[in-house]
Amino acid sequence: MFAVRSYKTFVLTNRLACGLLRCGLDVAGIVPTAILFRNESVAMKLLDVPQSGSQAGTTSSRNRFGQYQRSRATPVNPNSPAQQSARNRLTQFSIGWRGLTDAQRAAWASYALNHPFNDALGQQVFLTGHQTYIGINSALANGGLAAVVNPDLTAPPAASTLGAVVTTVAGFSITLAPSPVPANQALVFESSPPLSAGRSFNSDFRVVKVRAAAATAVLVGADMVVKFGTLAVGQKFFIRASTVTSTGLRTAYLSTTVVVT
Repeated sequence: MFAVRSYKTFVLTNRLACGLLRCGLDVAGIVPTAILFRNESVAMKLLDVPQSGSQAGTTSSRNRFGQYQRSRATPVNPNSPAQQSARNRLTQFSIGWRGLTDAQRAAWASYALNHPFNDALGQQVFLTGHQTYIGINSALANGGLAAVVNPDLTAPPAASTLGAVVTTVAGFSITLAPSPVPANQALVFESSPPLSAGRSFNSDFRVVKVRAAAATAVLVGADMVVKFGTLAVGQKFFIRASTVTSTGLRTAYLSTTVVVT
């Protein structure tokens, strides 16, 4: 068995293993299943059952090229105002769930069974009534709307459509239709942090601005500055928007990307 003591040794060992594999030889014991480096992270593509999450020192995830595993990173908890707000909502609506009648909880459970969603692996997932109640009311709170105790069984309204887009630093704006925002609705704009213009994928979205009913359906540069700081030429943003109704329905996302010019 080889002892991997440095990144250079790892590369050489890996090349040796690949050579043995091409010859049809067993490589068991040559390449360790988990290799830890100080200040380095090694990601490895693999063929396995769909999986996502962390176990011990390994995190499983996927991207457009398939599944991969990497060394687990220690999560950061800045306890930002947004995090505190989300945690407070979780507590608030968990208490609210306990205050519902049995019939109301049964209605949420039935609604959840008929409204699955696709997770990060593309698999269909069915939430519990409790999870669905908290998720819908959290979205309402995010949009500045009052909580609901019964699920709305009607179809959600149509998603917004993209209007004029200005990408300059001085005049940055993204306008949607319909505008103004319809009655009893809130329009929620979310964005990625500023990224390199070469990026083509993002999964990190943060709420930037909420437009209440009767407000103009537009995201402006000042909104982005408040959230991410001064805009700079070359920054790329992945932006999406959805509308939440006062009864808890949510439209599909309208998504776009912009590069600041």
